[in-house]
Amino acid sequence: QVQLVESGGGLVQAGGSLRLSCAASGRTFSTYAMGWFRQAPGKEREFAATVSWSGGITYYADSVKGRFTISRDNAKNTVYLQMNSLKPEDTAVYYCAARDGGTAELEREYDYWGQGTQVTVSS
Repeated sequence: QVQLVESGGGLVQAGGSLRLSCAASGRTFSTYAMGWFRQAPGKEREFAATVSWSGGITYYADSVKGRFTISRDNAKNTVYLQMNSLKPEDTAVYYCAARDGGTAELEREYDYWGQGTQVTVSS
């Protein structure tokens, strides 16, 4: 079992940066791949980034590639999403998720979800 809690969201101006954190608890966190998803108002939730259990493999949505970086620190049971060069279209609730397996980009492949943290980018 894994419990996830996101933090680090907030209000920033376009071009700014934020670092989201997702603290995990559970006996097998280090064996789980992690993902970040986001959901803008009136839109469906979409994939943003994923990282393997070792941290050595990452994948990004085209919309965030080159601007966002996903990483994890298994000693701290935490996954991060460093967001740079933020744009108004990045405004969304950001969710972290965990799955007992490798990296994945589909919501249905994840087993555990955090409550979400709001990111708002002003123009």
